[in-house]
Amino acid sequence: MIDVGAFAGQIFVIVLLVVLAIFVIVVIFRSIRIIPQAYSGVVERLGRYQRTLQPGLNLLVPFVDRLRPLVDMREQVVSFPPQPVITEDNLVVSIDTVVYFQVTDARAATYEIANYLSAVEQLTTTTLRNVVGGLNLEEALTSRDNINGQLRVVLDEATGKWGLRVSRVELKAIDPPLSIQDSMEKQMRAERDRRAAILTAEGSKQSQILEAEGRRQAEILRAEGDKQAAVLRAQGEAEAIEMVFEAIHAGDPDEKLLAYQYLQTLPKVAESASSKLWIIPSELTEALKGIGRGFGGVGSETTSDRSGDDQPRSKTPRTRGGAVSTAADAAVAAAREAASAADDIASEAARTRPTAGDTGI
Repeated sequence: MIDVGAFAGQIFVIVLLVVLAIFVIVVIFRSIRIIPQAYSGVVERLGRYQRTLQPGLNLLVPFVDRLRPLVDMREQVVSFPPQPVITEDNLVVSIDTVVYFQVTDARAATYEIANYLSAVEQLTTTTLRNVVGGLNLEEALTSRDNINGQLRVVLDEATGKWGLRVSRVELKAIDPPLSIQDSMEKQMRAERDRRAAILTAEGSKQSQILEAEGRRQAEILRAEGDKQAAVLRAQGEAEAIEMVFEAIHAGDPDEKLLAYQYLQTLPKVAESASSKLWIIPSELTEALKGIGRGFGGVGSETTSDRSGDDQPRSKTPRTRGGAVSTAADAAVAAAREAASAADDIASEAARTRPTAGDTGI
């Protein structure tokens, strides 16, 4: 028969060995801790802080040491919901903030503050209201860098004892009331319209200035051209007068030729259809006398030559003298007719000249 006591003892030993093995496994499992990279673990021994575990394999005293939840050592980004903030000009704006922070001391983050995320949120809200409360709406909208800098300094100083380091604080959005937004849009639209009107006026002004400059340059160039043409024309006329003057003096005209040219020039005075008044120069009579004396002198010289020549030459001079005398008589008659015509012209001019009674003087 089987010994019951021996069998019971064997069963007890097997159970004991199994329990001991399980205990050993549990002890080993609780003694070994593997910490991931970028995390830290706080170890408490009998309820008191003992040490901070670094990433890698770590050994603990089973049933004596207790590992607190792991602390993330990476930089964290937390976006807080919009917070109503009153500005200096009593306007309520909603501001969204984003905080970048990192845990630098796992022990302080565990024991110095109960919930550092909530603490950072509340501290950001109060600091933001303090900073923005001293600014008006326009300054709050345009001074984001200044606000971010002030928030970062205050938060970094306050969270230093919590084992946190605030690296950046950003204002994600600043939303004024809808009525203020409408007013701002109208103001911006009016400003853009004003700038457009100014630019249009400047363009029109520049266009008119350029057109005036162009007309001025054209007038200057045209005047320069007229000046050069007048100068060249005057130089041409002066050269022509000098050539005529030199030709006349080179030809050495006598009084008879000058008197004849003078008579030829007189009819040109009355050529104009609008001439109402003719002025007869006093030299006309002298010119006619000069013509008469010239042709009369020719006749007397011919007669004296004819009487003083010898008898054999008397035929030819006499014939030539007769022809010259005839031409002289014809010239004298023509001169007399010209003198008579000049007297008629003078009489006509005297009749057509307005008298004092006609002009009402």
